[in-house]
Amino acid sequence: MKLSQFKFRLPEDLIAQYPSEHRDECKLMVLHRKTGKIEHRIFKDIIEYFDEGDVMVFNDTQVFPARLYGNKEKTGARIEVFLLRELNEEHKLWDVLVEPARKIRIGNKLYFGDDESMVAEVIDNTTSRGRTLRFLYDGPHDEFKAALYALGQTPLPEYIKRDPEPEDAERYQTIFARVEGAVVAPSANLHFSRELMKRLEIKGVEEGFITVHSGLGNFRDIDVEDLTKHRMDSEQVNISEELVEMVNKAKDEGHKVCAVGASVLRGISSAVSMGGHMKTFQGWTNKFIFPPYEFTVTDAFITNFHMPYSTLLMMTCAIGGYDLVMKAYEEAIEQGYKFGAYGDAMLITD
Repeated sequence: MKLSQFKFRLPEDLIAQYPSEHRDECKLMVLHRKTGKIEHRIFKDIIEYFDEGDVMVFNDTQVFPARLYGNKEKTGARIEVFLLRELNEEHKLWDVLVEPARKIRIGNKLYFGDDESMVAEVIDNTTSRGRTLRFLYDGPHDEFKAALYALGQTPLPEYIKRDPEPEDAERYQTIFARVEGAVVAPSANLHFSRELMKRLEIKGVEEGFITVHSGLGNFRDIDVEDLTKHRMDSEQVNISEELVEMVNKAKDEGHKVCAVGASVLRGISSAVSMGGHMKTFQGWTNKFIFPPYEFTVTDAFITNFHMPYSTLLMMTCAIGGYDLVMKAYEEAIEQGYKFGAYGDAMLITD
């Protein structure tokens, strides 16, 4: 497959700038792979496509307030700092992106907060935009993290053309987020409300969790036409023995296993063992999934509608079939479906 095959015209007004009023009431498009049938539903109707003993696998990563703004020493220039991950707890070292990068050099100090009480020093260049910051803070680590996060904003994707609002802190987070580490929300997971989770539980649908700390690599432009030459950024994954046993039991008993979101699909695909089973996995994955690809564990997939040329669209085409998914996207645009993290959802099933 070539990059140019994932081009389509997306009207600007179809990129969702706000979430739906209720988590489980966005639009849902259902794609049936075997027949090619396309249905238009409401998200909470998703329960109708699953039976007792089926397994839904969610991502329990927690998004932290990763975007903050500081001022450069002497010049006072405003600098955007995007926290990626903590490198060293003891020395308060963080891997970050800075913008504009050309203004920031090793040895520069940045001041944060109205009182400029949070100070960081640039100690390393990692990429053209990336830097390592050492935060100069004397208090205990928990106190430092609380002070740092109080300065941060919800890291909404760049295609959401507005500043974060108070409700984003809740809505750009799943209801089951518990393991801090993501700077990108697992968007398909955002549609699940407490009521819907309870209804799934009552129906006997099993709920399993993996942790994938989604990073900005999901949004990085692909700059090669030949997709085999693209390299994904690595993301941290943790798949427990408990989940492995749940999924393998469901597979053995002929039940459906549904990956909720691209991060989960990548995580599961990084932990495949023989005979359509899973194994535990703790570490990093840079697996890049695009058509053609054979999925042995995952039978169904829930995802949002993604941007042209994106790795997320490629993954959707890999599991749904290129022709069917691209046809569905045409229909989604005609029907006014919303795209992006706050947009509408798609279920791919047999």
